[in-house]
Amino acid sequence: MEEKIALSINDILEKQFKIDARGYRPQEVDKFLDMIIKDYSEYERLLSRYEQELKSVLAENSQLKNEIRNLKSTLSVAETNKGVTNVDILRRLGELEKIVYGEEHN
Repeated sequence: MEEKIALSINDILEKQFKIDARGYRPQEVDKFLDMIIKDYSEYERLLSRYEQELKSVLAENSQLKNEIRNLKSTLSVAETNKGVTNVDILRRLGELEKIVYGEEHN
């Protein structure tokens, strides 16, 4: 993603403009560039936070997919095994709900 961003905070901060007789007021340019730098800083902070959240969500998603795969396998074995009762299956589903939704979901 960094390849798509042309300017860094330092690029903006260190930018020097040539001034001619009819040029811009340096104070106004500096004030505006300061606002841009502030926005860039906030974007970088938010982007970093969202990237970490995304990694966390993807890891949790992968873990839950594996858990579902395991439970489907267990359920398949249980269906072929006549000795397993509905109570056993309900207990296993309850355990899955605890894992997926947390202990307080009851």
